[in-house]
Amino acid sequence: MLKQRSGLILALIVFTLFLLWFVSIRQSLLFVVGIGLGLVLAGLRFGFTTGWRNLIEQRDASGAYAQLLLLAIAAAISLPLLAAFPGELSAALGAPGISLLVGALVFGAAMQIADGCGSGTLYKAGLGIPLNMAILPVFALGSFLGSAHLGWWLDLGAMQPVSLLDSAGLGGALALTFGGLAVVAGLCFWWSKGATTPRPAFSKGLLLGAVLLAVLAVLNLVIAGQPWGIVYSFGLWGAKIAQATSLFDPTVNAFWSQSSNATALQQSVFLDVTTITSLGILAGALLVFAGKKNDSQPKLNATQWIVGIVAGFLLGYSSRLAFGCNVGAMVSGISTGSLHGWIWVALAFIGSLAGVRIRKYYGY
Repeated sequence: MLKQRSGLILALIVFTLFLLWFVSIRQSLLFVVGIGLGLVLAGLRFGFTTGWRNLIEQRDASGAYAQLLLLAIAAAISLPLLAAFPGELSAALGAPGISLLVGALVFGAAMQIADGCGSGTLYKAGLGIPLNMAILPVFALGSFLGSAHLGWWLDLGAMQPVSLLDSAGLGGALALTFGGLAVVAGLCFWWSKGATTPRPAFSKGLLLGAVLLAVLAVLNLVIAGQPWGIVYSFGLWGAKIAQATSLFDPTVNAFWSQSSNATALQQSVFLDVTTITSLGILAGALLVFAGKKNDSQPKLNATQWIVGIVAGFLLGYSSRLAFGCNVGAMVSGISTGSLHGWIWVALAFIGSLAGVRIRKYYGY
């Protein structure tokens, strides 16, 4: 195990130096941040999906409390930074509308069935979990198709993105964000009081993970100039493959003909900030997994494989419609003052209520 891990560390150092020398200092730093994200997610098993499922099924709020702490710390740092450097840093804004409503609902259900959101799929694939490894490519396919169809969904009805910073100022944005988090914490406390088996309210490992993820998310914002995201990288990979095989013409597509997206398609994938952090998450999870035997996963039957892979495809498609997953929409959206992040959480949780029941039905 030590030999395998040493070899992997050497490979990651070489790749980081490659990015530093041939791409940019920024990309090499973001790759290191991504490795840190992967180490925390995989090493501490910080699962957004699992936290919600434990709250629903067992009335165990420890995972939800950790996520609220993550949001609180990230918002407390990110919102003042965005207010101080509006030209250099951007928020994760999404347009409330039919696209967001449908996407968040479907994503909430699909992530429970597939046992992972965007970050969960990445780090569990890095841990060698077979279902998540199979889901990763169909997640990318779904994300690409979702981006290709996004214009049609937006035409069904959408508002302009709403920034709490722009609407209420820094003080108002902080007050609204922390007030919202306090309300959610109160609801979690009320729900957890009905547990038949008393459980610890807090998990030291998850709380540590929340603090570390918040710090790394802020570092991503400062280094990249934009919040931590995952879904865009998946869609970009799918779009590049489709374009290379002449199956897709981005110049006639509403999403991929936009200047920033068209540029991303033409440039090396190593210049995309979301790709670099996503690769870093995979690398960090691989470091945790290196040399270990992953024999704890139950064997899946054919029906479970099919249902899981379909759910993975829907994860990709719906996350693009919803302007992100638990990371891009919830963590980055809420922590940078986007109204759509709050709408996403409410609808994704409703979707998760259905997803947990479907997951039970198929015996996962």
